[in-house]
Amino acid sequence: MTTGTIYTEKGNMKIEFYDDATPETVANFVKLSKDGFYDGLTFHRVLPDFVIQGGCPQGTGVGGPGYSIKCETSGDKQYHDRGVLSMAHAGKDTGGSQFFVCHSRNNTSHLDGVHTCFAKVVEGLEVIDQIRQGDTIEKIVID
Repeated sequence: MTTGTIYTEKGNMKIEFYDDATPETVANFVKLSKDGFYDGLTFHRVLPDFVIQGGCPQGTGVGGPGYSIKCETSGDKQYHDRGVLSMAHAGKDTGGSQFFVCHSRNNTSHLDGVHTCFAKVVEGLEVIDQIRQGDTIEKIVID
């Protein structure tokens, strides 16, 4: 199982990837992380009791890596619960680098089967609640 850590100014989030359920999405996120793509980007969208979202190189929510990846929403673990990382997109198969982390299950059930859940925070869940719009992703390190 692939693991990693998202380092932020508010603390760190240790994550475990869903390698078997979403191999292409995991491979894309891991590659971008290892390439330093996420280093210094911000959480440009923070909606309390919903999600924190980052991964846009422009900081506006419209940017990406210059390509799109396919959604992997039909496999196991496609359940948007607290701490789940999922790919943001502007429609099916349009994701690339933007991802969000769920605050809770309260307002996320409509995302199941629509956005690809590809990892989960296993340590540092409290950091999700500390993140504010504009906070920085210092780096993402893959173990």
